[in-house]
Amino acid sequence: MSSFNCVKVKKEANIYFDGKVTSRSVEFDDGVLKSLGIMQEGEYRFNTEAAEIMEIYSGDIEIKLEGVEEFSIMHAPCRFEVPKNSYFDIKVNSITDYCCTYIN
Repeated sequence: MSSFNCVKVKKEANIYFDGKVTSRSVEFDDGVLKSLGIMQEGEYRFNTEAAEIMEIYSGDIEIKLEGVEEFSIMHAPCRFEVPKNSYFDIKVNSITDYCCTYIN
């Protein structure tokens, strides 16, 4: 899906890691929540409350889920899933465009 219909977009940006990661929150009519964002090059750790599906549209990253010893190299387009009440480490090797879907 390259576009969303019938959504509410929060105008205020979500800004993390001194502005190196930004996103906008999107809410669908059925209550599904997503965020659309950009990550600049760097290394970050994200904690999760809900399970997440991360879709990477452009960029090159390495990810490591909680409990995993080594990073996995991923090239866009790609996706990965993160369990709820967990975390993932990400190395962003080039500017990365992403969409995160929160699963309740």
